[in-house]
Amino acid sequence: MKITLRLILSLIVVVVAVALLSAWYQVRQEKIKLYDEVKAQSALVAETLKEGARHSLEAADLPGLQKLADRLQNQRHLEGLAVYAEDGSLLAASSAIAPELAGREKQIAALLAAGREGEFLFASRRIFLYPAELPFGSSQKARAVLLTNVSHIDYELFRIWKRTLLRLLAQMILISLVTLLIVRWSLVDPIAQMADWMKKLRIGEEHGQTPPLRGDIFAPIAKEATTLAKNLQAARNAAQKEARLRQEGESLWTPERLKELIKIKMEGRPLFVVSNREPYMHLREGKEIKAIVPAGGLVTALDPILRAAGGTWIAHGSGDADFEVTDEHNRIKVPPEEPAYTLRRIALTKEEEDGYYYGFSNEGIWPLCHIAHIRPIFRKEDWERYYAVNKKFCDTVLEEIEGVKEPAILIQDYHFTLLPAMIKATRPDARVAVFWHIPWPNPETFGICPWQKELVMGLLGADLIGFQTQFYCNNFLDTVDRTIESRIDWEHFSVQKEGHITLVKPFPISVDFTQPDREARQLPEKPDQASVLKDLGIKAEKIAVGVDRIDYTKGMLERVKAVERFLEKYPDYVKKFTFIQIGAPSRTHIPQYHRFLAELHAEVDRINWRFKAKDWKAIVFLEKHHAHKEITKYYKIADTCLVTSLHDGMNLVAKEFVAASDDHRGVLVLSRFAGASRDLKDALIVNPYDIEQMADAIYYSLVMPKAEVEERMTRMRQEIHENNIYKWAANLTEELMKLRMDSFTGV
Repeated sequence: MKITLRLILSLIVVVVAVALLSAWYQVRQEKIKLYDEVKAQSALVAETLKEGARHSLEAADLPGLQKLADRLQNQRHLEGLAVYAEDGSLLAASSAIAPELAGREKQIAALLAAGREGEFLFASRRIFLYPAELPFGSSQKARAVLLTNVSHIDYELFRIWKRTLLRLLAQMILISLVTLLIVRWSLVDPIAQMADWMKKLRIGEEHGQTPPLRGDIFAPIAKEATTLAKNLQAARNAAQKEARLRQEGESLWTPERLKELIKIKMEGRPLFVVSNREPYMHLREGKEIKAIVPAGGLVTALDPILRAAGGTWIAHGSGDADFEVTDEHNRIKVPPEEPAYTLRRIALTKEEEDGYYYGFSNEGIWPLCHIAHIRPIFRKEDWERYYAVNKKFCDTVLEEIEGVKEPAILIQDYHFTLLPAMIKATRPDARVAVFWHIPWPNPETFGICPWQKELVMGLLGADLIGFQTQFYCNNFLDTVDRTIESRIDWEHFSVQKEGHITLVKPFPISVDFTQPDREARQLPEKPDQASVLKDLGIKAEKIAVGVDRIDYTKGMLERVKAVERFLEKYPDYVKKFTFIQIGAPSRTHIPQYHRFLAELHAEVDRINWRFKAKDWKAIVFLEKHHAHKEITKYYKIADTCLVTSLHDGMNLVAKEFVAASDDHRGVLVLSRFAGASRDLKDALIVNPYDIEQMADAIYYSLVMPKAEVEERMTRMRQEIHENNIYKWAANLTEELMKLRMDSFTGV
């Protein structure tokens, strides 16, 4: 209450001061204006008098002069006028003028002698005197004075002050009332609600994540309170899970457990992750800079690990505002809302990016490893850029790990095949692991690459190489056997080369099982099929969804053709079934991707035209980047999720869909060429090249008995629940840290 009173008094003092200053200025200006009007009127009358009095003065016609004075006295506020001889004697005066007023010869004479205006009080009136010379004859002149009653000016000024004070009184009353209401509405009530919310949160009654705060004032507090609530809720859940697991004798991997494992195994040393793609990009939108999460499974998998473990993520800074927010060493703490680890960005020139990323990595290695019938392209200049960028990343990694004993480095994917050997050449004590997210082809296929030996030697610089499946491990060891002189231990799946041992093992990657629930709670409202379809401008009873980067390996063309065939074979679903394809643009600089996207658009348009109907589409193609929480919305309303990769290391979309299905509904149609098919055996496994089989799988997913749907989804969710991203990270870290480093250095 005291702060409210102080606020009201402060506002009143300011308003009174401003109002009084404004009123004083207005009164001053109004007074000047009214006196100017009086002077202007007096000057006009004086000019008329000059013209009319000349003849009377020359003829000494005093009666005529008197008549003229009487005729001119009927002006507004004019008390009258008087004409005096040069010696000061009164010649004529208007009859309405009071004799005693006209007889003030001394005052008037002094005024006339000075030749200026003046005023004096007469009875209760304020009289303004305006002098004027009346020349006549050759050099004679008389003098006249016009007497105007200016008492009305005082009255007008009094009215201004009166209006100001009344308005001021009304403003003070309104300010007091409005301030009380605003303080109550914007401060008192929200604070009381916040206190109540925090109390419920503390005692465990509040399950929502957003505090009930209105307005922009409390936005920063609401943001921090939401983060605090999430952390508290996560800690509670983790504690409950740990208690339940201890009771049940099970062992579930959580961020807290991973953090403890890394702390113990790494003895407090930080984890270093290297990848081409950064976990957070900063983009300029107008005058603002916003942070976004790039699309892709790598970020989905690794960000939770760095959040749990801490450390440094080294990546290419590709956002147009990335280096505007970093420090002088190109570092920034992420995530933006709750910093948990350091992101070190590396700048690449356009030439470096074109050669290393678009050229050698994605026109060479990518199609080489994915059996998708796209011919890989290898250019010498791309290889040179690829080598140079790997060296640039090596220099940055060495800078970051300087002073760290036996640093643990986790390198991601096919962009950095040369990096492990480069790091080991300078820091043989570093524990280096590589995780290869994409497939590894057979030796004959890999032999296409002109620099196959350099790539294999670069990878064998690592202490541990992880693949998605045992099949890819076998392919890699076969490739090593065909490419270089080495000793392969097939029993322990390791390679010994020049005294250094590289262990090769499968580590099927997964997702954070709890992430979809967290993202769903961030949505403004619970996902609803009708509202989502309304936003898309369509109506449908059954929904299938696909989520991919726009890439020729994802089987998107085959998928839309399967949807067409499904509608042909089962026409009852026309106008009832819609397939929603979410496609994130990717590698748009590569001609093959341009051609693929154009072909995909053409197929979608053709199919939609063929089955054209009002308020319905067979296929909705959403070609843009979506935030994870937006994708979660589509997962939760889908009856079917189509993951039909032609060749894929894992494909985390399949696991994300299962994790999001907390109501145990929805059917997963999954390609047998995706690594996820080894883990999610209760999906409907299909051959993406078999359009008939996929069409039938879509149909069966829609008519499958509810009990079977729930049983399949329950088993898949249990698989992901037990083998989540934290277990993947724990296995990889444990395997790396338990290796004997002396065996690698030939000691």
